[in-house]
Amino acid sequence: MPAFTDPFKEARSATGVMQCPFHGENITMILRHEDVRKAAKDWETFSSNVPFRVPIPSEEDVRSMRQLPIETDPPEHGDYRAIAEPFFTRTKEPEMIAKVENLIGGMLAEAMKRESIEIVHDFALPIQSKALTYLLNTSEKEADTWIGWGIHVFKVTNGEFKKGTVLEDYLTAKFDEAEANPGEDFFSALVKAEYRGRKLTREECMGYANLAFAGGRDTIILTIACAIGYLAEHPEALEYLREDPKRITLASEEFFRVFMPLTHIGRVCPKDTDVNGVTVKAGERISLCWSSANFDETAFPQADEVRLDRKPNPHLSFGFGTHLCLGAPHARLILRTLLKFCCDHVKRFHLIHATERVEHEANFDRTLGYDSLVVKLEAL
Repeated sequence: MPAFTDPFKEARSATGVMQCPFHGENITMILRHEDVRKAAKDWETFSSNVPFRVPIPSEEDVRSMRQLPIETDPPEHGDYRAIAEPFFTRTKEPEMIAKVENLIGGMLAEAMKRESIEIVHDFALPIQSKALTYLLNTSEKEADTWIGWGIHVFKVTNGEFKKGTVLEDYLTAKFDEAEANPGEDFFSALVKAEYRGRKLTREECMGYANLAFAGGRDTIILTIACAIGYLAEHPEALEYLREDPKRITLASEEFFRVFMPLTHIGRVCPKDTDVNGVTVKAGERISLCWSSANFDETAFPQADEVRLDRKPNPHLSFGFGTHLCLGAPHARLILRTLLKFCCDHVKRFHLIHATERVEHEANFDRTLGYDSLVVKLEAL
């Protein structure tokens, strides 16, 4: 398992904030669990109504439309969210659950036939991409294209932003196709959808789709890889889950807490704001540091330990408040299904090789997971 240290512990204990430059912009990071939750709910002080500036670093150079519904505030946010929500609640339907189970069961069976398998690109990426076709109700063949984009739709392996409009070109073609021949898929639903009595614009449709592809991609992929990496280094953990499959739900939430691929997310202060003694000027950004909040000792006893029976577990890996992640049920279904099938079919994961993925910033280094993880699966 990567060395999941907590680079924010000292600052969190001292002042609760850390200032750090990101691509030339100095951002005040909110670190404490309770402070992050309060800020996430206070959209009037910490606004998401800022196209391109919710992600950190900003994404003006890699997309041309506002992501919906995340880059809006109430009351618009609620109306935009209601349009996409029906697709994301499909995760609870028996047909969807069966598809994900068949997918993960098949992927594990194939992996066990091989001498070894690289988890990040050859296992987690196909699972995420194919499961997304089920969520969007489109052909599984589309996943072949998405897999070709790699782990992150905007970034390459070393973290540099990609140039060009591969995703936007793809989405434009899909919406053209949906307008000409609408079906029951996500793209067609957006083409047919109305917002406050009018049809969505093409830019709005693109904003929804852009977020659907970018928001839950590397997060799910890296969480899958980290969970398997943990089980490989802690075979007793797999035995613990196998003894009682009811433990999987709590264990998966602990994996989401500890293995948080997204360090933080941005908000903009519409007016001068005091943040734990730091003055943030109007128009400047703060960050809601989910990863620091997830290791706050006041909310998580022995926060630096992986405790598969942790309860309660108020982690913030899916956000908090108005912008709680729409894809959370989907991510939970994937990870819980994976753990269930591992308990049923895998005796042990043998670690062959691992290369860590580390986020290097001016004031901290944070391990995100793996760039590569090679394991051998021993069948029961």
